[in-house]
Amino acid sequence: MKDLDIVEVSRHTGVPASTLRYYEEKGLIASIGRRGLKRLFDPAVLERLALISLGRASGFALAEIAEMLTPEGLPRMDRARLEAKAAELDRTIPRLTAMREGLRHAAKCPAERPMDCPTFRRAVRLAGAGRFEAAPIAPFKAEEVGSGPRARH
Repeated sequence: MKDLDIVEVSRHTGVPASTLRYYEEKGLIASIGRRGLKRLFDPAVLERLALISLGRASGFALAEIAEMLTPEGLPRMDRARLEAKAAELDRTIPRLTAMREGLRHAAKCPAERPMDCPTFRRAVRLAGAGRFEAAPIAPFKAEEVGSGPRARH
């Protein structure tokens, strides 16, 4: 594959040209020259950008990602750091699940307004007390919300 200009890299990856310039400024990627006014990149930049995208999606900061890539564009994975991030995600998943189910509960609840629902009000109180951030709460069961008089809230 021939060298790619910044527009082609953006088209292949979906990463805006402004972000590519920012990544270059931060040392995450490097252009290999210019074609007119456009930066040129080696095709290997596509894989490097995929690694950056994976790192961002996993919650790594750009500085952390930069530390995990060699100047040649190869991954330099710190397995302990990867394990720590996986453990962090394990702690985040229950909190996000509880938040998702709280929103689903409010959407399906027969109460006229979400704030009329005791379960949703409990979620609001917990969030106000920082409990969604500090520790996961018991998940809501959105599917348990019905419309009859005995419907659970």
